[in-house]
Amino acid sequence: MTETIRCSTADLTERARALATRGSRTVLGLTGAPGAGKSTLSAALVAALGADTAVIVPMDGYHYANVVLEALGRRDRKGAQDTFDAGGYVSLLRRLRSGDEEVVHAPEFRRELEEPIGSALPVPRDVPLVITEGNYLLLREGPWAGLEGLVDETWYLEPGDDLRHDRLVTRHEAFGKPPAEARAWALGTDEANARLIAAHRDRADLVVQLTD
Repeated sequence: MTETIRCSTADLTERARALATRGSRTVLGLTGAPGAGKSTLSAALVAALGADTAVIVPMDGYHYANVVLEALGRRDRKGAQDTFDAGGYVSLLRRLRSGDEEVVHAPEFRRELEEPIGSALPVPRDVPLVITEGNYLLLREGPWAGLEGLVDETWYLEPGDDLRHDRLVTRHEAFGKPPAEARAWALGTDEANARLIAAHRDRADLVVQLTD
């Protein structure tokens, strides 16, 4: 049964530190609905542990480019599970776990561009903890099934829905959406994705309700 805990970022930092000292490369997954705080927590963990101990590899680097989404007719659902190159993401995690390469360069997603940028995040082989964060780490349908066994521990972040919705609206407005459009996207496209993500909550090793 998945454990649910209420804890602070400092508590999670110590848990992540323990994962980083296991003696081999460890992949920690942070997941949850849009607006759950995955990117914020990832950044806080790396800031506390140091760049020589942990590095962030976001799943969002595998968003399809807008031109691809338009060709597929999925631009208005950007963020849904079929708007990502899931196979590419699986392949990246396999490379990161193997340790065969001195440095693996991962892509990142630039919100100000609304596009992924390839080979933007170097991951040196001697960094022991890879923190990968994204919406669909617990999905096992279609190409996402390839994630099985590639993440050592997965934390599902679960803030209250009101807080999560407020974060999403603020984010969408900050990156150019008018207020009404930002709210419609947060409660429409984002919320449909949130329901799918929550359906796989029990696959997580830990459900986290942050106190800070």
